[in-house]
Amino acid sequence: MVRVEFLGPIQKSPLELEITNLNELAEILQGDIEMRQWLENSAVAVNDVLVSSRDFALKEGDRVALLPPVCGG
Repeated sequence: MVRVEFLGPIQKSPLELEITNLNELAEILQGDIEMRQWLENSAVAVNDVLVSSRDFALKEGDRVALLPPVCGG
């Protein structure tokens, strides 16, 4: 299982999913109307390391975090 966490203003409980890459996660989240807006602009981290490729392979026990853009100073 891969744990998917949603940080910041994304008001969604963590998910435990049987997925093998970030493409599969994107497909699942596209089905959630509220998540579509976040997918366009959020960074993704796997085990606290930012990744940019949706082909990134996931393995049992990985932690994926969606990091929405935030304002700050």
